[in-house]
Amino acid sequence: MKTDLNKKVALVTGAGQNIGRAIARALADNGATVIFTDIVQKNAEEAAAECPGCVGRRLDVTSELGVNQLVEELVKTYGRIDIVVNNAGVNTRVRTTVDEFPTEEWHRIIDIDLNGLFYVSRACAKVMKAQKSGRIINISSIVGTVPLRNQSAFASAKAAVVHFSKAMAIELGGFGILVNAIAPGSILTDGTRKLFYGEDQKGTEMAKAMIAHIPLGRPGEVEEIANAALFLAAPESSYITGVCLTVDGGWTAGFAREF
Repeated sequence: MKTDLNKKVALVTGAGQNIGRAIARALADNGATVIFTDIVQKNAEEAAAECPGCVGRRLDVTSELGVNQLVEELVKTYGRIDIVVNNAGVNTRVRTTVDEFPTEEWHRIIDIDLNGLFYVSRACAKVMKAQKSGRIINISSIVGTVPLRNQSAFASAKAAVVHFSKAMAIELGGFGILVNAIAPGSILTDGTRKLFYGEDQKGTEMAKAMIAHIPLGRPGEVEEIANAALFLAAPESSYITGVCLTVDGGWTAGFAREF
């Protein structure tokens, strides 16, 4: 997909690798000046180095002060923020039922996947209201629309992202700000390759079982999520706000198996 994002300034969180990196690169390839941010500064800088005119910065989205300071710095440097992609997030390290789910893990998931998104959105919304334009794109998950077992914290955080996006769309629409979410399905990131496919990439029983539920018969690529984000950031999507765009190969469309 190609669009014109020339003179647009974009902030992408979690842009050091995988989905965030692909999104940031897609925006940059279409003319935007992108600030690649990541909890690991080296990852952010290396990703940004691939895109002329872009920069990489360390950002811990759970730090309210750190988020506010970075946004203030970007406004001083660039004068505006046109596109924000809240991609930074984590999945749970603990897969267990709610009665055994650790409190510290619950707070870790909520703090990064929901609170961090709130801090970034709030800081950038202030800037966008003043300039009377902007796009906020939040990365949720199909787990936030159709929960999976033993992932109560992740499902809760990602479901909240969907409704938070809709709430912001209602609040900010009058200021020319569009807010949408994307719900990816099974996407081939570095983590899922190791978990499901192993070093030989031939697939495991776990991978085969998951793919059996996907009508398209394959996991998605990070570029396919990047294209969805690019579409929502593009001038051509000027009348779309308050939606959650599901990109999952049909996984959540219905049962893909016979009973």
